[in-house]
This record gives sequence, structure tokens and C-alpha cells, in this order.
Amino acid sequence: MDVAALRDRIHWTVENDADLRRQAELDLRHAEDQPGFINALLEILHAEQDPSIRQSTVVYLKNRTSRGWSTSEETPQNKQIPEDEKINLRNQILPLISNSPPQIRLQLISMLQKILNTDFPSKWRDFFDRTMQLLTTNDANSVYAGLQCLVALCRMYRFRSGDRAEFHHIVDVSFPQLLAIANGLVQETSLEAWEMLHTVMKAFKHAIYFELPPQLMQQDKMVGWCTLFLAVIAKDAPEYALGEDLDERERNHFWKAKKWAYANLNRLFVRYGHPTNTQKNATSEVVEFSKIFVTNFAPEILTGYLQQIEKWASKTMWLSRASLSYTLMYLDECIKPKQMWKLLKPHLETLNSHVIFPILCQSDEDIELFDSDPSEYLHRKLNFYEEVSSPDVAATNFLVSLTKSRKEQTFSILNFVNGIVNKYETSPDEQKNPREKEGALRMIGTLASVILGKKSPIADQVEYFFVRHVFPEFRSPHGYLRARACDTLGKFEQLDFKEPSNLLTIYRNILESMADPCLPVRVEAALALQNLIRHDVIKTSMQQNIPQIMQQLLKLANEVDVDALANVMEDFVEEFAAELTPFAVALSEQLRDTYLRIVREVIERNSTKDGDDTFGDYLDDKSITALGVLQTIGTLILTLEATPDVLMHLETILMPVIHITLENKLFDLYNEIFEIIDSCTFSAKVISPAMWQAFELIHKAFKAGAELYLEDMLPALDNFVTYGSERMINTPAYLEALIGMVSDIFQDEKVGGMDRICGCKLAESMMLNLRGSIDSHIPSFVELGMTALLSTEPKVRSYRVHLMEMIINAIYYNPLIALHTLETNGWTNKFFSSWFSSIDAFSRVHDKKLSIVAIGALLTLDASQVPTSVQLGWPRLMQGAVRLFQTLPAALKHREEATRENDFQLNDEDDEEDELDTESWTENGEEWTNDDADEREDIKDESAAYLEFLTQEARLHHRCLIVG
Repeated sequence: MDVAALRDRIHWTVENDADLRRQAELDLRHAEDQPGFINALLEILHAEQDPSIRQSTVVYLKNRTSRGWSTSEETPQNKQIPEDEKINLRNQILPLISNSPPQIRLQLISMLQKILNTDFPSKWRDFFDRTMQLLTTNDANSVYAGLQCLVALCRMYRFRSGDRAEFHHIVDVSFPQLLAIANGLVQETSLEAWEMLHTVMKAFKHAIYFELPPQLMQQDKMVGWCTLFLAVIAKDAPEYALGEDLDERERNHFWKAKKWAYANLNRLFVRYGHPTNTQKNATSEVVEFSKIFVTNFAPEILTGYLQQIEKWASKTMWLSRASLSYTLMYLDECIKPKQMWKLLKPHLETLNSHVIFPILCQSDEDIELFDSDPSEYLHRKLNFYEEVSSPDVAATNFLVSLTKSRKEQTFSILNFVNGIVNKYETSPDEQKNPREKEGALRMIGTLASVILGKKSPIADQVEYFFVRHVFPEFRSPHGYLRARACDTLGKFEQLDFKEPSNLLTIYRNILESMADPCLPVRVEAALALQNLIRHDVIKTSMQQNIPQIMQQLLKLANEVDVDALANVMEDFVEEFAAELTPFAVALSEQLRDTYLRIVREVIERNSTKDGDDTFGDYLDDKSITALGVLQTIGTLILTLEATPDVLMHLETILMPVIHITLENKLFDLYNEIFEIIDSCTFSAKVISPAMWQAFELIHKAFKAGAELYLEDMLPALDNFVTYGSERMINTPAYLEALIGMVSDIFQDEKVGGMDRICGCKLAESMMLNLRGSIDSHIPSFVELGMTALLSTEPKVRSYRVHLMEMIINAIYYNPLIALHTLETNGWTNKFFSSWFSSIDAFSRVHDKKLSIVAIGALLTLDASQVPTSVQLGWPRLMQGAVRLFQTLPAALKHREEATRENDFQLNDEDDEEDELDTESWTENGEEWTNDDADEREDIKDESAAYLEFLTQEARLHHRCLIVG
């Protein structure tokens, strides 16, 4: 390959001339499949001085490696990289990593991971030896390259189960050297040293993720590593790590190294050193390690964490959000083991007042965001549980764990909250601290489930607390306090109020808050109102105002894309169906407009993305909100079944919703769209002109790549056949469309058995509803069913039954045509043998009735019409019919019982859920206020069973992969 010509084309890709750049990219795409492409790129990479050309070259090298390194069947032969070029790249990549600038090195490391996953150890036996050589040099660049190589190895083994002897050898040989390097680096303050230290932390993280290697279980080795991690977290931050931009600080290698030091200590304790978490099937070595760790290591870690958090609380040092979160997670884990609880308990008062409480209070950034960008404020506050490294999440979890596991601590927290709110109440206005009041209410809201638990001694005091400390904040001059008042009342939805007038006060205040000038207050009010409709007083009052409330909700949905608002609207539409029916048309128009606005924004945003990205790749708040609006529309349609004239109007209104979704292939919304079409056609029991347009759009979507959604389409398609049979028969294009969908689903290689079951059901619907009008298509249905039956594909019983039923339906439709098709193809004996040998597999009532009526149709034939090949077995028809009639009553009884069980199951499950979720304030007759009670033993960790389940699943999955 001409290296100079290739270099020129790479040069042109960074030029400004668009035509020249486009042509160069086409040439390079063609060249990448040619022999010598990898070698030529490596030559350019070594010789080139221009940074932009080097950067482009390494990108082409990475892309070629990503697409062609694997030798699996997924990679065509002509796309695979020749073996001699692979050898050359393996030989050169480590020196390149050592001697390249950061941006180039990043791409090379990504390539290295791909190569290792495929080639190590079988095709790259000397890789680990070369890694160790790099780690033992005196050159910083080489050592850093060695660290990156070791991280790549550890990452490769991160999820691998089975025989891990190779990895244990790697850890045994390399980790002593890794620890020595890290101990030297922790004494340094330069950014380069902490970047390398950050890499060491990641190597350890990946190494212990799946299991704790035996080498690291040795006490002296663990002492070395834990001492290192504690030294990292105790290190004072240098000047370069304390920039003004807090987001930049978080991304600094110094704070990233600290983050993973915290994370590694946490994982060692939670996964391996926490006796109550140790899995039942753990080895004796792991069990012994956990006992040693919780006795000798966990207390030292707690001490180190408390020292750091004390400095943060006194504002003498800054901690990253991740460091704060990991600290609180560790403290959370210390609540249950009795050894750790004794050490943690003396610090609780200080922790609650100086750590947990400040984290839950509004920060300067929160208040600025509340005023300047209320939409973003809402997203952060409503979705904070999605951010796993958020200190808010960790602080909330700590409070909940503390009060659920050590219930007597609830009183000290409530006393602290009472002190805050009483101080706020009695202070002069100029001395009131609204942030503290808001934080106190947030703490109360966090503990709602505990405060209202079974036998709670304080539940009856909550109503008075609301009247005195929450109601006044609806008039607060601070918007975030008004929002918190709404949120707090919503959290206590299960409170049984003794004074109905208080509920009316709440309702009036919430209703006024829905018109608040601050957006977050309006949203919190709407969410609170959704929770409070369980109270009859509020529900009755809402009946008079529900149209206006829905108007406000729709206006809110157009102001901010919060998916929870769609859930509120859906609940209200279902709860107040009768009151909203007169406004259904206007409501549906507004829902349509809201949906169209959101979807157009999503489509416009996706159009700016490179490539063929689909809606599903960006399922963010806007997309989820759109989903919620569709669900609200669906609920509204179901409430209008008794008003067909209104429903007919709605169908026309909603056509733009259906059109824009299907035309733009918004696959993640297909299920809801097809449900809307199903609801419209089923509720109306007639197919309107608008819905026939929807049918055409469904067929177009199916042909344009939505064949995998046939299961979602099926109920609507069945309605078109059932309620639109006359139009279907008289419109050949519609009939051919359905026949084509059945044919396509059986011929498409992408679909599976479940999709073809849907094809069988669609064919059945047509044969049952269009009797006498589709004679010419019956042979094709028989042929499709028999071809699939005789293949090796249908191993699943339900799939085989549905295939046979497609042919049985054809027999019931017209036995002469069906038998003629079977006989012509030599299938008659095969089918009847399969049918009657599997008669007990037809277990459902529908299966049995269909077989009975098909046998009845066959018995109407004259003897001359019965194929000679099956005349001898014809008496078996009566035997089969008798068997079906004998088993039909049991099937009917089973269906009736199953229906009855389903009717009662929800109530039973609800009762059980209440039993499980509601916390009791006594256990074994002992009051939780007895401090000595929770000293006696560890609190059982329910998550341990779940961790054990996940481990067993991972092992099973690995065995399946091996067998497969």
C-alpha cells in the first residue's frame, strides 16, 4: 500500500475543503479493507509530526481494529485484518502507548483493550511479561504505559468467572510492584503522579470487582493496600486541584484518585469484609477474611473517614461529591454490624447535625439554580436518585437505614428537627434561616415511612407538626420553602388526619400553590395533589375543580418536561372520568398539542446527531414525558367507551399523534401508540375513516422495519379484522396488506418464535372473521404452517401448538381446500399424526374448542372427499373429539379458577405488601427504645440474599455460555 498517498488522504480529512474531505474519507473507507492498511497507518504514526494528522491516523487505526480484529462469524472474511498485520500491531502498540501524547494514548489504550479481549492469553503470551518490564523501568512514561496495560488486563477479567488461575497469577506477580509504585506516587504532589495513582486505583477496583484474589486476602498484603488507600484519602489537596470551577475539580486526577480509593475501601468492606453480607456459599477463606476485616480493618477505615468528614464539616477542607457519597455509604454499612455500630454510635449526633443535615439543606448553587433555571432545578431535585454518586442520595439512605435498623435513633433525629423548626418559629424575621427550615422539612419527609410505621408512637403527633410548622410555609417569601411544604405533605399521604378541616386547608393551599409564580412550587404542588386524593375530603373537593386542575397540569407539562406530571394527569383522568367526560375533546386536543411539541423537539434534537441515531438512544426526560402523555391519552380513551360520538371525534384529533410517531420511527413509543389505536377501535366497535388511515400507517411502519413490533400491533390489527371485516373484504389492498404481514413474519430471518406466534394469531383472526372471503389465501396459510412445523425450528411447545392451530383454523374455514393443500404437498398423514399425537398439548379452552369445531367440519365431508391416504385413520377423529370433550370441563374450570385468582390476587398482594413494607416499632415484644437491644447482635442485611442470587445467576450464565 502506498504510504505517502494514504498520508495525503488523511491530511485531506483535516482540511477545510468539504468536497476534498468527503472524497478522502471515501478513499480511506475503500482502502481500509486492503492488505497493508494497518502497517501503513503504523508507519505514518511513527513518522508523522503534525498532531492533527497523527490524531486522525490513530482514529482510523482504532476504527479498523474495532471492526476487523475479531475472527468470529460476525466479521466477514474480507473485513478481517490479516494475521501478519495483527502481529505487527501487537508488537508496536506498547512502545506507542509509552511515547505518545495523552490524546493519542487514549485511542491506543482503547485499541489495546479490544486486542486483549480477543487475543490474551492464547495469541499474545508475552503481553504480561512486557507489561512487567514496563512497570520495572525508571522511565515515567514507560511505567505509566505499564499501569495502563495492567488496568486493561484487570478490566478484561472484571466479570470473568470460571477458571481464574491465570488472573490470580497476574495479581500475584504484579500487585506487589503496583503497591510499591503507588506508595512512591502518594508522596508526590504533581498532577502526573496523581494521574498514575488514579490508574493504580482503577487497576485495584477491577481486580476485586468479581472476587477477591487469594493473594490479596493475605493479611500483610491487605494491610499494605488499605494503608495506601487511607493515605490517598488523607492527602491534602495541592493548589492545582482546587480550581474555582467545581465540575473541573471533580474531573481532576487528584480527586479521581481519592474517589477510587474510597470506592475500593467501600467494596472491600461491603462485598468481602462485612460478615452479615458474606454469601452463604462463600468459601471458608472468604468467611475468615470477613471476620478479620471487620475486626482489624473496618474500624481503622471508619476512623480515617471520620477524620476527613470532620475537616469537611469544619470547612477546613473540600471534598468531592463522590468522596462525600462514598463516606456516607460506608457509614450506612456500619449501622448493622454490632462491632461497627458501637464505634459509629458515639458520633451520630455530630454526624446528623454537621454532615447529614448540611448536605440535605439547599446549597448556594441550588438557590441560584432555583431562580435562574427552575427547569434544571426540578430535574436535579426530582431525579436525584438516578445519580448514584449524589451525596443527597447517600445522606437520605443513611437516615432511612439508621431509623429502620436502629429505631431509637429516630427520636434523636426528630428532636434535632424540632429544635431547628422551633428556632425558626421563634426567631425574628431578619434572623430566620430558611435553608435550615427547608432542610429540616426534608429530613422529616425522608423519614415519613418510618414515622408512620406500625405501632409508631409518634404518628399521632404529625398532624399537629403540620399545622404548626408546615402550613405557614405556604406563605413563605422563599419559593424553595413553599415547594418543600408541598413535598412534605405529599410524602405523608398515608397519614390519617383526625381533623377534616386540616385536609381542606391542605387542599386550598395546594390548589393555590399550583398557581404559584415559581415553577418548582407548581410542580411540587401537582405531585402532592396526586398523592393526597386518597383522602375522601380532598377527592370530593377536587371533583368540582378537576377541569381547571387539568388545565393547569397541561400548562405545566408545556412549561417543563417532567415525566411525573404525565403520571399525575393519567391518575386524574382515571379517577375523575365522569367529571372529565364533558371536557374530553378539549383535553385530548391539549394533550395532542403537548405531545406534538415534545416529539418535534426530540426529532429536531436527534436530527443534529451524527449517524442514524434513533429515538431509543436518547430516552431522556422529554422522551419519557412524551411516553407519559400517550399513556394519559390511552386512559382517557378507555373512560369514553360509553360515548361513541365523543370517541369518534377523538380519533380524528389524535391522528397527528399516530402519524408523527410512526412516520418518524419513534420505536420506543410504538407500544403506547398501538395501544391507543387498539383502545379506539375496541371501544368504538367500529372502524372510522381516521382509524383506517391508522391501519395504513401501521402497515407502512411494519414494512419499514417495525416487524419486531407485531406483538404490540396484534390487538389493534385483530380489531380491524373483527370490526372492519366488511371494509376489509371490499378493499383488496387492505386484505393483501394483512396477508403480506403474515407471510413476511414467517420469512423474516430477524424474528423469532414469539413473533411468528403473532403471525399465526393474525392468520387465525382473518380465517375466523372473514369466512368465505379469503379462500384463495387458505393454501398459503397451510403452507406457511406446515413448512415451519417440518423445519427443525419449533422446539417450543406453544409455538408448535400455534402452528398446528393455523392449519386447524384452515380446516375449520374450509376443510376441502385445507385437505387439498395438505394432500398436494404430501403432508396429510404428517399433519394428522402430529395433531392427534399432541392432542393433550391443546390445553386451553380455546385450543380444545377450535379442534372440536375443526373435527366437526371434517366429519361433514363425503367419503369421496376424504383423501385415500388418511381414510384408514379417519376413525381417530371421533376418538380425538371424545378426548377433547372429556378434558374440556377441566379446562373450563381451570380458566374460571385462574380468572378468580387474578381478581383476588391484587388485593392479596396489596395486603402482603403492606405487611412487608410497613415497619413495626416493636420486635419480639421488645421496644426499640431500649438502647441495649440493638447492641446484642448484627442487624440482618436483606441485600445479602440478593447479592448471592446475582452471583449464582452470573455463574449460571457463564455455564450457559460455555455449553452454548
